Amino acid sequence: MKIYLIDDDPNILNFLKLIIQTKNLGEICGICTSPIDALEDLKYIKPDVVVIDLLMPVMDGISFVRKTAPELQDTAYIMLSQVSNKEMISSAYEAGVEFFIQKPINAIEVESVLTRVTQSLSMKRTLNSMQSLFMNQMQYNMPKTAAAVPKEAVHLQKTKDILQRLGIIGEIGSKDIINVVDYMITHRETAGEMTLIDLCAQFSENPKSVEQRIRRTANTAMVNLAHLGLEDYSNDTFIEYSNTLFNFEQIRREMDHIRGKSSKGGNVKIRNFLNALVSYCYK
Repeated sequence: MKIYLIDDDPNILNFLKLIIQTKNLGEICGICTSPIDALEDLKYIKPDVVVIDLLMPVMDGISFVRKTAPELQDTAYIMLSQVSNKEMISSAYEAGVEFFIQKPINAIEVESVLTRVTQSLSMKRTLNSMQSLFMNQMQYNMPKTAAAVPKEAVHLQKTKDILQRLGIIGEIGSKDIINVVDYMITHRETAGEMTLIDLCAQFSENPKSVEQRIRRTANTAMVNLAHLGLEDYSNDTFIEYSNTLFNFEQIRREMDHIRGKSSKGGNVKIRNFLNALVSYCYK
């Protein structure tokens, strides 16, 4: 991972450089004491991680992130700060900062945060690569003419489209989710009173296994959505589903967990998730 360092204090930069090189945390691709100069560097270097001080003359760290993040959507930002003001920290997260390192700098914290950030980046890139590969494979396998296959029910196609946007269409539990949603729509007179286990029992003699597959897949969707929110808070998929298919507070908890701010991630209420999918099918 290529790491770019920005701080108006050369001593801080030297200390960070020493930690990163000693712990083999990545390749330092640039060091700068001026955020204005760094703006030019980043146009060409395109680092994986930018570590930037919050309070600097001429341009503060939040303004720098707001200016560069739209062009560097695959770059993670870590902010150095002594500030504990909640509004300023919230502004930093909204701008695109994923993690904070508190000053005075501690070598253990630097190693921990950089390790989490690089792991998160690797996970997102792997996910994006898998989604792209899956989509290409789907397009390759599609029939050349619409008449080659029977027309699918509208609600099934809508459900698959949503699962695809959530990045879980390839998960083993996606078929179970589609089956349950289909049953809830085609048997809406009775399905509304059924428990999740009862719904799962319509498709298997072992409904608990079906339920577990659905839970794992829905949880994967929540994790994917949280990553989208961290990468781009204004992402259409994140905005659309973070407060409909899921409880937004749980998404925020998962985002905090990914950032390393919490030891526990968010939870998915499966029946609410399924009910929301059914609602989308009627739109």
